[in-house]
Amino acid sequence: MNTNSVKMPEIYENGIHALKTHDSRWHALIEMIGPCDLQHTSPQETHEALIKAVAYQQLHAKAGDAILKRFRKLFSNGHFPTCEEVLLKDKSEIKACGFSETKASTILCIAEAGIAGVIPRREKVVEMSEEQLIAKLIQLKGVGRWTVEMMLIYGMGKQDVMPSSDFGIREGYRRLYDLPEQPKPNDISLRTKELTPYRTLAAWYLWRVPRDFQARYEKEFESKQRSEDAGCVG
Repeated sequence: MNTNSVKMPEIYENGIHALKTHDSRWHALIEMIGPCDLQHTSPQETHEALIKAVAYQQLHAKAGDAILKRFRKLFSNGHFPTCEEVLLKDKSEIKACGFSETKASTILCIAEAGIAGVIPRREKVVEMSEEQLIAKLIQLKGVGRWTVEMMLIYGMGKQDVMPSSDFGIREGYRRLYDLPEQPKPNDISLRTKELTPYRTLAAWYLWRVPRDFQARYEKEFESKQRSEDAGCVG
């Protein structure tokens, strides 16, 4: 997602250490991928972060960027609109930006919820747990768990989010542990619970597990084992 972001690698140091010491497979994965360069914005207004997450649903990042750029142009100075400003636009104007009928309806619903106080403001969001926020926001029409999780990661900078239903996460976990099939979302949630409070970082790495991870892992393990055996003999 294209955001005004600031790199904060220091926030990952403890998490990377925890993951690398979790087991040999996590250690190998992090060595393969290298340092995390996930970028966060400072926490955005909740309606803004949520609308952005809706924009990227089932789309490539570049397509989402283009739609949001057109959306901003609907408003003066190209700023991100307030909830009140969103509701001054017709659904047809929002759709013209590239949003589907469903997404346009969801955006209007988000704006209405923001004005009604259903959506917590940014100051409140930073005090709430990830699960509290998910439970509250999935009540909105067109907003599912995945959408809220993306909002929390990219819009609010939350550090303990694991999008367990995400295909890439499930496939990454399957590759990481050389499983015959992708774990179910509930299994992912259970298996990664012990990675708290660094699950956002873990998710970033799971999205990047290479197809040939198992082969590379076995090669590295065998090489290390030979070195240790040679050391013992010496």
